[in-house]
Amino acid sequence: MKSYSKSPVCNFAPGTKIVGKWHNKPYKIIKQLGSGATGSVYLADSQDGRIALKIGINNMAITSEVNVLKHFSKVQGQVLGPSLLDVDDLVSGGNQYPFYVMEYLKGQELLQFIQKRGDEWIGILVVQLLGDLDRLHRAGWVFGDLKPDNLIVVGPPARIRWFDVGGTTLLGRSIKEYTEFYDRGYWGQGTRKAEPSYDLFAVAMIMINCCYPSRFEKKSEKGIEQLKEAITAKSSLRPYEGVLMKALQGRYEHAQEMRKELVDAISSHTTYKPKPKRSQQRQAKRKRERKQKSSVFVEIFLVVSFILLAYILYLFGQLM
Repeated sequence: MKSYSKSPVCNFAPGTKIVGKWHNKPYKIIKQLGSGATGSVYLADSQDGRIALKIGINNMAITSEVNVLKHFSKVQGQVLGPSLLDVDDLVSGGNQYPFYVMEYLKGQELLQFIQKRGDEWIGILVVQLLGDLDRLHRAGWVFGDLKPDNLIVVGPPARIRWFDVGGTTLLGRSIKEYTEFYDRGYWGQGTRKAEPSYDLFAVAMIMINCCYPSRFEKKSEKGIEQLKEAITAKSSLRPYEGVLMKALQGRYEHAQEMRKELVDAISSHTTYKPKPKRSQQRQAKRKRERKQKSSVFVEIFLVVSFILLAYILYLFGQLM
């Protein structure tokens, strides 16, 4: 999992043993994975193996996140977020902290995966992400703070998953948390109202981010034109230009619309050509060598035939 990249609210050292106040389940802290505005996330050992444990100081915030994870578990189809395993309180230093336990997702961060495996994976993984977002939106939620930091690729087979549901918001409400680069309000392309198009703008920005890992700052006089220039400047993004611009301009009402057009774009502009296997390469090499040898033999035959014909003509001339 990825860190939250915010200031910590509570710290528990590696090796700390935690026992839930109500369920009496023991956990042993291995390391901190990160901190957010509502709590800190730790990798921990449990009776059932490695888990991710989030400890907070705000009961309402933690309860809200727990409710989101519970809703995710009720959505039909593939699991949207990490599975919720336990909810409890712990007492430490005279203070009581709420916490919840979730599935530990082991994998690679999205940007690392793309850099290692190649840009051809951008479209494939985003198609998966859009399918999950469609199910989330139909369940009445918007992810809100959608960004590569909250996405991880597990597998094989490669499968994109998300975590850190702190920014998830009910449809129609104001977005609770956002990161400027992925926020349409920052780019002047709409409000921060929780609706599908808000998440789809972020999806487009994630695709751009995959080709610009360091991101870039907004030029106040450019806005949407700056993003268009960024897309056309990268050969890996140009096949998706139409889809990206529609998402950035809020012209998709549902994730499924964007998903369908992205699939069409991938089919029409295949940017990935698998390398031939070594056996295929050897066969191709032998074929070229046979062809070259055959060409040489033909040339030798023609030269010899020409010399023989000339000699015969010479002899015939001598007899005359």
